[in-house]
Amino acid sequence: MKRIISGMVVFVMLFANLFTPFACAEPAKIRVVTTIFPIYDWVRAIVGEDDGVEVTLLLDSGVDLHSFQPTAADIMKVATCDAFVYVGGESDEWAEDALREAVNPSMKVVNLLDALGDAVKEEEIVEGMEAEDEDEGEADEPEYDEHVWLSLRNAEALTMAIAETLGEIAPDRAADYAANAEAYRAELDALDRAYSEAVSSADLNTLLFGDRFPFRYLADDYGLNYYAAFVGCSAESEASFETIAFLAGKVDALGLPAVLTIEGDNHRIAETIVASTPSKDATILTLDSMQATTAADAANGVTYLDVMAANLETLKQALTK
Repeated sequence: MKRIISGMVVFVMLFANLFTPFACAEPAKIRVVTTIFPIYDWVRAIVGEDDGVEVTLLLDSGVDLHSFQPTAADIMKVATCDAFVYVGGESDEWAEDALREAVNPSMKVVNLLDALGDAVKEEEIVEGMEAEDEDEGEADEPEYDEHVWLSLRNAEALTMAIAETLGEIAPDRAADYAANAEAYRAELDALDRAYSEAVSSADLNTLLFGDRFPFRYLADDYGLNYYAAFVGCSAESEASFETIAFLAGKVDALGLPAVLTIEGDNHRIAETIVASTPSKDATILTLDSMQATTAADAANGVTYLDVMAANLETLKQALTK
């Protein structure tokens, strides 16, 4: 992978140098490159009506963070942008290689995991969950949960960090960015309070996922227990008989009304769990982790706040007997 990235970077540098003389024809926009939809939408909220900022979403084909492979065009966007904002976990190793060869010496970089510091959590294996096979030498290395955007509280901290970074690039607009970020933070805080109230008044406090579980941060924010087939970053798509039986038993024992999945068309594990319960009447519900949301969705009005509000309504259903 590193050899491929290096080859791409050489191409990028040649291309960038070739077209530099033509770049002075008009005032250059601030180019902000983001990897995933939540970051893209946060940046749009921060810059507001500033048409001097161009925001790019790299993962824009419905492929999630864990499966993304950058093209030469993607590497060029990263290498020549003014600000690059990315998650920074194991799935973003390609970005670390690209950044080492960046051709813009004044680029600002926001790594979400670094920005959160001690608030970042390691992935955990809960009872009944299938652990992934690890390559030799990886067992002692911590694997951090990359899905930090699924906590509204994380989102508050991260949007403020992004606003500060953009203000460093454009000091004359820093006050506007800070004001926009503060207004957005207030919306995040209001939704966070709505989550807290819903969970505190719910009949149940346990979620069960017949799928990967990228909602660890959200569950921890509100003191929810959970069971799931796989950790959030798992590449597995088939659950063992033992896992299915365990999860079906929990649905029955806890009286859970729903088995949850993440977005996508493959709900086979959840369907098998429901079919394996005595009553076979649990509902299958979906919480959207926004890993397949695209710029086209954003253009059609989809926002981070709207998705998280919709997730709250789903959560209420899942926690009501």
